[in-house]
Amino acid sequence: MDHLRVSDDQRERAAQALREHFAAGRLTQDELDERVQAVYRAQTEQDLRRLLVDLPQLPATPAQQHAELAARRAHLRRRLLQQAGGGLGVFVVLTVIWVAAGASGAFWPAFVLIATVLPLVRNGWRLYGPAPELDRVEQELARRERGRERDTRHAERYERRAERHERRHGR
Repeated sequence: MDHLRVSDDQRERAAQALREHFAAGRLTQDELDERVQAVYRAQTEQDLRRLLVDLPQLPATPAQQHAELAARRAHLRRRLLQQAGGGLGVFVVLTVIWVAAGASGAFWPAFVLIATVLPLVRNGWRLYGPAPELDRVEQELARRERGRERDTRHAERYERRAERHERRHGR
């Protein structure tokens, strides 16, 4: 990957980083001039990396921070919707059963809908509310995924036991 050719945009970003290091006092004017010229001559990513290797990583700019936040939110939103989709599918199936049974009495599939929508709304608020709590959303999603994995393992163990039982007792 070090031998990939660089774009003009990558060269500009590297030159800007060198200028910021100069402004912070890490480079002399001569070093800056020499390195900026080398940046514009750079052909590969390795060439650019060599010019910046002895300098610390610069903090992210506000634009970069905003882009990272937007990307992280989008990723978490997709995960939230994927988790909610399973519950909504169950709700639809139960609603069909309720209608097929005569649609009489209380609309009991609503409990599944509530159990699906409440976490979605709560985590949506955490993602887009006035004080975003992305780490908290991520922790809850991970906790729910671990629970699903645990349930899957239990179901697989149950199936294996049932198969062993069938083989032993010939049913």
